Amino acid sequence: MMRAVLIALGLAASVALAPSAHALTQAEALAMVSGSSDARIAAVQQAMQQPDPGGRLAPFLGALLGDAVQVDGDRVEVQHGNGWVDAASGAPVTPGGAAQGVVSNNYMRRALQAARAALDLFAADRGARLRAVQRLEQNPGAVPPALLARALRTEHDPDIRARLLRLHAVGALMAQDPAQRIAAARELGTTADPGLRALLAQRLAAETDPAVRARIAKSISEIDTRAAWGARAATVFSGISLGSILLLAALGLAVTYGLMGVINMAQGEFIMLGAYATYVVQGLFQRHAPNAVAWALPVALPVAFLVSASVGMVVERLVIRRLYGRPLETLLATWGISLVLIQAVRSVFGPQNVQVDNPPWMSGGLQLMSNVTLPYNRIVIIGFTLVVLVAMWLLLARTRLGLFVRAVTQNRTMAACVGVRTPRVDMLAFGLGTGIAGLAGCALSQVGNVAPDMGGGYIVDCFMVVVLGGVGQLAGTTLAALGLGVVNTLLEGVAGAVLAKIAVLVAIVLFIQKRPQGLFALKGRNAEG
Repeated sequence: MMRAVLIALGLAASVALAPSAHALTQAEALAMVSGSSDARIAAVQQAMQQPDPGGRLAPFLGALLGDAVQVDGDRVEVQHGNGWVDAASGAPVTPGGAAQGVVSNNYMRRALQAARAALDLFAADRGARLRAVQRLEQNPGAVPPALLARALRTEHDPDIRARLLRLHAVGALMAQDPAQRIAAARELGTTADPGLRALLAQRLAAETDPAVRARIAKSISEIDTRAAWGARAATVFSGISLGSILLLAALGLAVTYGLMGVINMAQGEFIMLGAYATYVVQGLFQRHAPNAVAWALPVALPVAFLVSASVGMVVERLVIRRLYGRPLETLLATWGISLVLIQAVRSVFGPQNVQVDNPPWMSGGLQLMSNVTLPYNRIVIIGFTLVVLVAMWLLLARTRLGLFVRAVTQNRTMAACVGVRTPRVDMLAFGLGTGIAGLAGCALSQVGNVAPDMGGGYIVDCFMVVVLGGVGQLAGTTLAALGLGVVNTLLEGVAGAVLAKIAVLVAIVLFIQKRPQGLFALKGRNAEG
């Protein structure tokens, strides 16, 4: 293994010294495919020391790695499509009956891969150069400083340059000069890559110079500190992400319970309806407009809102309207409605989970550090939650419907006396609350599977958010949702999911005992009512 690495170093160093690769001759091609592995590697090294205006060496090395080369007497042939071409001239040839394929063992393949990656460092295509750096990063100790120095002189892409600088520091870590090793250790200490930390730890065990050992130990400590802060940042982001999901799910309940006083135990099922509406819209796009499936989610948002809002207004008209002022009957009735909705969805879609795919623009993540990646779907959900929150605040504070809702909430009798159609306002407000739950279901479909009973996991958390924040207070609901998300995430890392949930519930109960009105008290004439 070490022997192959050393030979690979020589191969890569040779390309660093040559302005370009070498146009192959039949003799050189034969030398690279016949004889012992050491002889073949030496031939590759010799070929890389010559100019190559035709650019045939890199494709030839790729063909060797792909087992697409054969020897036909004194001629080397490369597979091209369904036929074969001469390795030197590129002219089509007809293989003879004695042609034999070239086989490369793992020892030879490692050397060929290092040589091929070294050639790609100077490719015109940025993607090819980036892939070359990534391959060399898998074995950073096999990259000579001479190669990286030349690549750095010609490389202008910031990301690739940063990767090359780290690889250059890895090579300098093995230098004879202690000053170079100290500088390399200092450079590597600015990263948070666990692979580089392991390399530093290995070097620390073999290092004999006290000054270099001290610098390596300090760099390891710096990497550990940076990685710890990255883990904390990832935890906080996870908490904010969870809090945004709770907030989105609780905003609808803040209307139906916080503003209308209706204990809606079916709120989770309205979330589920929004998720299934998203699933149906995606299925329609996949069947009828597969080229536009990336737009399925934006189209599903208003559909999910309208479906949940429509069902909510029907429920308010038929059931809830007859139960205002009777909280126990409302609780039991909405619980029964939740069971009906669950069974209806099971009858239509089946009891099994269904999956809603992320659109391409929500796939992947934003990598801030080597150990911190922020998923795009979570980032989009956080942004979407903020948009819904602002839109809901504008609706309640700046529109005629919002004025009527606030008037009916504060004094239903007086609102009716001045001409407000309170039954219509109740229906629209309840539809608004359930419609926002549908939006929550659309968002939740992007982070997990969709199931008929998925809403049951959020109803208790939603009530905790609304009660803790203060009944009817959007600011309190927002603060409570984000706070619960972060606290719950932090506790899960220490005590586990179950104990964290119990601890949060106990803390909320104790807080409500001391402050029954929640974080923000309701202001108005009937604040105590």
